[in-house]
Amino acid sequence: RQLDSDGGGQDVRALVVNAGCANAFTGKAGADAARRTASEVAKRFGCRQRDVMLASTGVIGVVLDERKIVARMPDIEAGLDADVHPTDQWARAGQAIMTTDTFPKGSYAECEIEGRKVRIAGIAKGSGMIAPDMATMLGFIVTDAAIAPPVLRALLGLHVRTTFNSVTVDGDTSTNDTCLLFATGASGAPRIGRVGDRRLKDFSAALDKVMLDLAHQLVRDGEGATKFVKVTVDGAASPASARKLAKSIADSPLVKTALAGEDANWGRVVMAVGKTEEPVDRDSLAIRFGPHVAAIDGAPAPNYDEAKMSAYMKNAEIDITVDVGSGRASATVWTCDLTKRYVEINGDYRS
Repeated sequence: RQLDSDGGGQDVRALVVNAGCANAFTGKAGADAARRTASEVAKRFGCRQRDVMLASTGVIGVVLDERKIVARMPDIEAGLDADVHPTDQWARAGQAIMTTDTFPKGSYAECEIEGRKVRIAGIAKGSGMIAPDMATMLGFIVTDAAIAPPVLRALLGLHVRTTFNSVTVDGDTSTNDTCLLFATGASGAPRIGRVGDRRLKDFSAALDKVMLDLAHQLVRDGEGATKFVKVTVDGAASPASARKLAKSIADSPLVKTALAGEDANWGRVVMAVGKTEEPVDRDSLAIRFGPHVAAIDGAPAPNYDEAKMSAYMKNAEIDITVDVGSGRASATVWTCDLTKRYVEINGDYRS
């Protein structure tokens, strides 16, 4: 983080990512290893140390052995000049940064800026220790548009809240969040240097599409997950309240284990709403699983059909919608179920 912030992200020339060692909570030894890594990469590519960005993921408390990275730099440099299609290069990179992931995560979109085609490509990794604020998530997005760093930073901040920061696998926020957005300018499209530029409209939409796709892939690959779950809270007093309520439902172990058991235990949703102490109109509370109403006006739905609800819960994708009757704000968070396999994966993580 120190090295990345020193550069300010204005003129990045290289990104180095390692998986298996988070190099977090490693004190001066870890910081020195990161600096040596950046220094060696800068020498190799003829740039300043501050122009090298680093990202790490893996076991916390283990110092990075930068010698392993430095030793491979000739191979990496040769690979950049190899006759390999960019799509294959992205796929290889996505696979290389995996830890407990079961598949590499990538996304792509196109748009136009003043008639010039612009491309956006991204990769990400993450499967466990995933919660809003990105947790142990790495995300790298590159575009060939010509967009100034302050504008990129504003766009990333705008979209990250409703994408990467709106997913949760287990509610645990880790030490190594990194989400980076780069612009090469190779498309030949005119440069955009102002946040309010109207020409950003289509680009912003395409960027959001890529980021949301990657975020959803993180949830679908949640450790041990069998369900992809969308939690929406309506009728909240404020956007912040709606977000807190949705996150409470999505993070609840009791809600998530009920989902794993394909049980529409809406009482656990009520619990998750209540424990937030956010403004809620108890007598207006309504809960739906997909199209099926479980509770309405603060009581069990009079037409509740257990058979139809049970059949719905067997789906691989589940929607939970809660109206708390306190206002007009809404928020959506995506999560997954919590299974025995999650316990097995994390019980054996270091062994």
